Amino acid sequence: MKLLLDMGTSPRTARFLRQQGHDAVHLWEEGLERLPDVEIVRKAMHEGRSIVTFDLDFPRLLALERLANPSVILFRLREFTTDEINDLLLGILLRYGEKIEQGAILVVEPERVRVRTLPIWQ
Repeated sequence: MKLLLDMGTSPRTARFLRQQGHDAVHLWEEGLERLPDVEIVRKAMHEGRSIVTFDLDFPRLLALERLANPSVILFRLREFTTDEINDLLLGILLRYGEKIEQGAILVVEPERVRVRTLPIWQ
């Protein structure tokens, strides 16, 4: 799977995902740590990547623009380690890969994962 990791995630997670066979890049690795959220969405769309983030702005941007992609995996956790995120993310990619490929927002909470298909029409 092709993934773009936002600044709230560790660059170590991108390396971990590449070791697992995914095409993952971190904004920091590309020198784009100050890229505005709108541009991150455009980059992900252009490259066919899903965004991995802790930032609530990404689902809002997708909803307001009624975009069908990119997918967003949004972590809403209070306490976590990079290793825990890596394990969670790997499981999410395996379980929800088809939904992510089709276009969705996945909200990862301590006890559940909520999935909302894109685009969001309200």
